[in-house]
Amino acid sequence: MELKLLDAKSLFASQASHMGKRLCSRSFSNLQASCCGGALVKASYSRSSRDTHLSVRAVGSVAQDKLSTETYSIHINGLKPANSSPYSCELRVLDAYDDEYGGALVDPEKLPAEANLFASMLRLSLSRWKIEGKKGIWLKLPSELSEFVPIAVKEGFQYHHAERGYVMLTYWIPDEPCMLPANASHQVGVGGFVVNDKNEVLVVQEKYCPPTCLGLWKLPTGFILESEEIFAGAVREVKEETGIDTEFMEVIAFRHVHNVAFQKSDLFFICMLKPLSTQIVVDNFEIEAAKWMPLEEFLEQPLIQGDSMFKKIIDICIARLGQSYCGLSAYQVISKFDGKQSSLYYNVVDSRDSNCQAS
Repeated sequence: MELKLLDAKSLFASQASHMGKRLCSRSFSNLQASCCGGALVKASYSRSSRDTHLSVRAVGSVAQDKLSTETYSIHINGLKPANSSPYSCELRVLDAYDDEYGGALVDPEKLPAEANLFASMLRLSLSRWKIEGKKGIWLKLPSELSEFVPIAVKEGFQYHHAERGYVMLTYWIPDEPCMLPANASHQVGVGGFVVNDKNEVLVVQEKYCPPTCLGLWKLPTGFILESEEIFAGAVREVKEETGIDTEFMEVIAFRHVHNVAFQKSDLFFICMLKPLSTQIVVDNFEIEAAKWMPLEEFLEQPLIQGDSMFKKIIDICIARLGQSYCGLSAYQVISKFDGKQSSLYYNVVDSRDSNCQAS
């Protein structure tokens, strides 16, 4: 009898050591219990006069006080429990933070590493969030977990946007129109209008441009970087393309156009910049040539004369040089709504402003 009991203990101990990854490959409550894959598995053996059972518990790696759990059970090899489950696997909801709009943001740093475990936790999380009355769910999946994307889409998540290194997906829970904000609708560009004391304008020829712009001498232009101010972007672009240091003066005008790159809209700001240096150093990567060109010669280019938008922009810039037009200056202000510093662009009629004497 002692030998048989020893054999039984050895059998269950062997099962406990090898069942960690196999145990949760079974299905229960419509959840793939692959939850034990990639998790710490604890097993215990006990035997009563009526039943022999093994309890296996999956323990996640995230802080237990932040997570909710549910236990699911299965029977193996016909063994039936007396009062408790013979085998159990504990699933936790995804670690997430509440947002100020009644939704939740899943913590991308605490996602599981295994796809089946993620699928199980995601389904459990959605059930829990629905019970809690959550609204919008934001799920940020890093590139190294890209295999999770089709799993999330299958559960009803939709693409929101993608950046280098991650994909953002969203899920709207209430049975009502989605109130989550859409992805960014605009791209923002800047151009620098730089004129020296010889009435020469700083111009460039780009290496890569549409056929209609071949041979055109144009203003240095570029796109604003993430978290970059408009005036800082204009100064940076001029420096990168021509090597000329400048100081921002005003936004002279801006253009708004729709359905350009990837059907996005485009904002393009023309900035008046004061040159602080004269020596040109061309960026050979994207610029074919750069030089100081007499303003009259710049204006005589056929493309400038033949395009109403280009012509109007240059007319405004010339009017600003003649102090018969005032642009928008940048002022740093702090709003009580978010407590953040912002750049507010506006025109001030001030006799002390020697740069603009427009009547």
